[in-house]
Amino acid sequence: MPLLILTILLALQASGAELEPILSKGILQTDVPLVEVQVFTATRVPAMPLVQTALQWKAEAERLRRKTLDEVIYRGEARKWREAQGGVEWLDTLPGAGYRIRKLRFEAVPGLWIPALLYEPASLSGKVPVVLNLNGHEKDGIAIPYIQERCINLAKRGIIALNPEWLGRGQFEAVKGLVHYRMNQLDLLGTSGLSVFYLSMKRSLDILLAQEHADPNRVAVTGLSGGGWQTITLSALDPRVKLTNPVAGYSSYVTRTQFPLLDMGDSEQTPSDLATVVDYTHLTAMMAPRPTLLTYNALDSCCFRAGNSLSPLVQAAQPIFQLLDAGDKLRYHVNFDDGHNYGRDNREALYKMLRDHFYGGRADFDVSEIASAGEVRTAEQLRVPLPDGNLDFHSLAARLSASLPSPGPPDRKKLRDLVRAHAYQVSATKVESASEGGIEITRWRLRMGNDWTVPAVELSPAGARSTVILSADGGRSSAAGEISRRLSDGQRVVAIDPFYFGESKLGKRDYLFAMLIAAEGERPLGIQASQVAGAARWLKGRGLGPVTLASEGPRSSVFSLVAAALEPDAVAGLETRGAMSSLREIIDQDLAADKTPELFCFGLLKEFDVPQLQALVAPRPVKKLP
Repeated sequence: MPLLILTILLALQASGAELEPILSKGILQTDVPLVEVQVFTATRVPAMPLVQTALQWKAEAERLRRKTLDEVIYRGEARKWREAQGGVEWLDTLPGAGYRIRKLRFEAVPGLWIPALLYEPASLSGKVPVVLNLNGHEKDGIAIPYIQERCINLAKRGIIALNPEWLGRGQFEAVKGLVHYRMNQLDLLGTSGLSVFYLSMKRSLDILLAQEHADPNRVAVTGLSGGGWQTITLSALDPRVKLTNPVAGYSSYVTRTQFPLLDMGDSEQTPSDLATVVDYTHLTAMMAPRPTLLTYNALDSCCFRAGNSLSPLVQAAQPIFQLLDAGDKLRYHVNFDDGHNYGRDNREALYKMLRDHFYGGRADFDVSEIASAGEVRTAEQLRVPLPDGNLDFHSLAARLSASLPSPGPPDRKKLRDLVRAHAYQVSATKVESASEGGIEITRWRLRMGNDWTVPAVELSPAGARSTVILSADGGRSSAAGEISRRLSDGQRVVAIDPFYFGESKLGKRDYLFAMLIAAEGERPLGIQASQVAGAARWLKGRGLGPVTLASEGPRSSVFSLVAAALEPDAVAGLETRGAMSSLREIIDQDLAADKTPELFCFGLLKEFDVPQLQALVAPRPVKKLP
């Protein structure tokens, strides 16, 4: 090697400083990653089915209901949780003016107890309506004044109202293991994290209907924000619900792709594989012919504004309601108060709905708010004691992970199916090429099928002896030092930024798109691994492979290991730095989906850990660098 080139390479190896501007120079056009993920997700949202008769729709709605429950919610350990006889314990009672509040706690899943309050009219006879009041993301949970006032108003009208605490809020606010993005730890193990949310709702409804005076023909559910999401989810999937009023709680997944900073939703709202069966348009239509009031806020300061969320839902559901001769059962209410609210105007819309459908429109049923602000209690007064050692998403996952992965020889096809791998056809566009210090530098746009564009920088020293594809958690520019070391060893390096990393990052709240991809049955981890494998096949096709994969950081090491396991022909081996020794570290380190969404590939750890993945790479070498 000429002395000049060697001198340059040794200098680069020392710090990689001269390589950083070379690596960080942009390759993709503005917003390409965001536009591509918007197109990718929007085009995979299931459309409303074309039905011609009421009988066809009823059969389709039942099929969707069963498929959602069996193939999305009750997966893995959740099948056992579904059959468990959860405990219910009634505690003390607080007196009120014309009503009482009974404290209780119940098990959503074995070992995870939920606090709740039952607002009960002081005088009860015969059967009366019941309303399940579900909370959203508000910090104070069941102690929030507007929720207390709504429940008090219902009880004063002779209606039994139940208000359970929501996971991660109120009394659970300080429970780190119930942060919603940790439900995905269960997904990694092949158990639906969504099931914990759903079972909490379902068992709340069980308790409400078990009350002596509960009228099973007059059962309503309502809630704001996350409570609105719970409302439509439970109401659509549980026929025991006879009237629903979700408030500013959801939109179509198509709408979410168009307004990603407003409408994307957390882990529970975008659970793995839900959109392989239904969109929220379907869930809304599945209420037909039951009375449905869609409430949205025109000036919402949070999410799901009336202007973008409401119309697609009505357009999808209205024809179904009409098909079932129930066009008048679908209503909507737009509120013009400031903020993300379930204030007096929205509450009175609920009271009108209850009057019209549960009380036959009786003129003596007053729909005006009964002033009750003076009866609001403090969080301490409403606190429900919980057992020591109450479980959460993380502790449930820790228990389930102890016996995983399942025994048996590793299977490449099973891995391919789990990560939803793609055999991308790669077409490469050369953006520019140059030579600096004896190194040929070529920038590429690698088009992966019709879906993705992956930026790549190819650096080739004279007489390169081998080729390495390098990915890094911090993006290609963060690996300048490692790349310079490899160049000095005479290796050709192709530094790429797969989906979600480096130049392929999506911008603000990018993890929400990653979760939406999983909701649609794809897997971010599979996309990343497939892009790396596609790049390897492209290089082999140029006569530059098989190639070695190299990764810098634990996250890129996972998708690189999966890529090596999936691609035995074009990948010669794998070298990792900072790699996980076990996928169980995801649970042990209590990672969350908003920080590392691709790691929570549904069911991966149930079938594969790092040793099983490495076994699929063998006899090709897997080397862990210091």
